[in-house]
Amino acid sequence: MESWNQTSADVVRSHAASGVNKRIDERVERCVRYMAQQDRKEISPYLNKLEREWDVGRAAMVVGSVATVVGLWWGRRPGSRWRVLSGVAAGLMLQQGVFGFGPLAELVRAVGGVRTRREIDLEKFALKALRGDFERIPKNDGGPLARANAALVAAQS
Repeated sequence: MESWNQTSADVVRSHAASGVNKRIDERVERCVRYMAQQDRKEISPYLNKLEREWDVGRAAMVVGSVATVVGLWWGRRPGSRWRVLSGVAAGLMLQQGVFGFGPLAELVRAVGGVRTRREIDLEKFALKALRGDFERIPKNDGGPLARANAALVAAQS
């Protein structure tokens, strides 16, 4: 199941290493396949968890803010070079805000596997399809793998 995630409009995804994208896609596929084998009532708590999941933009802003505060705190003495960290972090956050991607996003995505909002939403819609919120997904035809594939494709449309 390699071609279901066609999120070409996702700027962070398009700038990320293909290995990172593949790892994230495989994690989503495993989850959807697992949920396809569970009762419908098991899906709702996981959907609630996805609602609270941080996306890569939010995580990058937090990392940048922490680096800025740390640089200011450690650089409070005259002549300290730690203030440079604050300036660099602020510049990286500006880049993230203006362009929607940057080294901070790449860092939290590569290290933490943090997903974009679009990727999180794709998983949510696939799980909602499995739960029966949409009509396109076969109820019992083809087994859990066929249902998982149909849910991932439906989430894209």
